[in-house]
Amino acid sequence: MASNITEGLVARGWDVTLFATRDSVTRARLHAVVDKGYEEDSNVDPKIAEYLHISEAFERAGEFDLIHSHYDFMALTYTRLVKTPVLTTIHGFSSPKIMSVYQKYCDGYFVSISESDRASGLNYLATVYNGIDLSLYPFQESGGDDLIFLGRIHPDKGAHLAIEVAHLSGRRLIIAGIIQDDAYFQKQIEPHIDDQSVSYIGPVGVAGKNELFARGCALLHLNTIPERFGLVLAEANAAGVPVIAMDLGSCREVIKHGQTGFLVNNVIEAVEALERIPEIDRRACRNRVQQHFSIETMVDGYERVYSMIFDLEAKRRP
Repeated sequence: MASNITEGLVARGWDVTLFATRDSVTRARLHAVVDKGYEEDSNVDPKIAEYLHISEAFERAGEFDLIHSHYDFMALTYTRLVKTPVLTTIHGFSSPKIMSVYQKYCDGYFVSISESDRASGLNYLATVYNGIDLSLYPFQESGGDDLIFLGRIHPDKGAHLAIEVAHLSGRRLIIAGIIQDDAYFQKQIEPHIDDQSVSYIGPVGVAGKNELFARGCALLHLNTIPERFGLVLAEANAAGVPVIAMDLGSCREVIKHGQTGFLVNNVIEAVEALERIPEIDRRACRNRVQQHFSIETMVDGYERVYSMIFDLEAKRRP
């Protein structure tokens, strides 16, 4: 999202400096303190990289009119040390333990990525939905018969429930994503993989997603906890693929029930929703993404927030 916002702003003439790893690709000015992310380079100590990265941005705060942070609670601890206003986009709350930091800095400027994923007491200026590059997901006029699961292999994302739907509906399920919980995969997913009714193909990039979208009749997103945003829902809809999602968290904000997919409360309702997939207009799925979840719409939203902050800051000056 930081990349999409950066490139969208640069395209509109904003002067942007992106603080990111040195191997990042951007049309903005790139400022880096580490060559690669610590997930790609085991020689990088995560905590050292994180705090070198954050401090570098705030030590240069005087060069900027605004710092837009996507760095969770950690960057908040620097915000009162600089005069430059700081906007924090909250991409979900990773643990109840971090809430004391948000509470201390609750008078800062915050944006949520969905109406449902908000904490009380924070100074939210707006909700700005995540935006995707629609050119990466070409529209598929028609799909196949398969069910698709795309996401982390973790109980939160409900791959086990997608398997239940596949078995009850008699449809083939293709699972793609990183295994984040090995025990969960071994106990609840792997025993069902037979490469006929259920297949697991591992993590996939954009090209792999598009191959799945071309053969899918629906994406199953049967999350077991409230969804913060659900990027894959927008990606599937962009390709014209209807989504069947659990009605938890932001799913009802991303999916328009009966128009771009169906919101359900359990496996049985998901199976029943499959019978209604022919009612969905695939073009309407893409149109909704273009209207609400494109990079352009996201940048529009952030431009409004930036203007709001500049106005508020101007009123505070003597």
